[in-house]
Amino acid sequence: MNDTTQTADVATPKVLASADILKVLTCLPHRYPFLMVDRVEQIDGDLSCIGIKNVTANEPHFQGHFPGNPVMPGVLIIEGMAQTAGVVCVLGKDSEKPSLVYFMTIDEAKFRRPVVPGDVLEYHMTRISRRRNMWWYRGEAKVRGELVAEAKVGAMIMENS
Repeated sequence: MNDTTQTADVATPKVLASADILKVLTCLPHRYPFLMVDRVEQIDGDLSCIGIKNVTANEPHFQGHFPGNPVMPGVLIIEGMAQTAGVVCVLGKDSEKPSLVYFMTIDEAKFRRPVVPGDVLEYHMTRISRRRNMWWYRGEAKVRGELVAEAKVGAMIMENS
């Protein structure tokens, strides 16, 4: 990601926003145990961002996936990508009305290695396209810089009346 913008032949730093857990909770309807993102950093409008998930051993899915060998389910990694994209979609919309974000599509999902308790997952999301109230993102989940999963995800925002 380019960290500067060009203005009149002078490079100036790009200001990138972040969303802590309180802001994430205002953007998404998800709550424990189904909230898969703790904060979102390096938000560049709705173009890109990085979601952070601290994976802990006390999460309920580890009781059965798998006893004695805890592995984070791949579907929850993809859900974390979608939730991260949902945060930037809500933050980037023009309306002040409350919104609901609906997961629409998953394409080209691939899993590279297991994610285990103690890992810090980073969801690197980059917008592919946007049309009205629909967004599509390419996501890469990384642990310590290593690619662990990737997918393309789509989401739709509906105004909550």
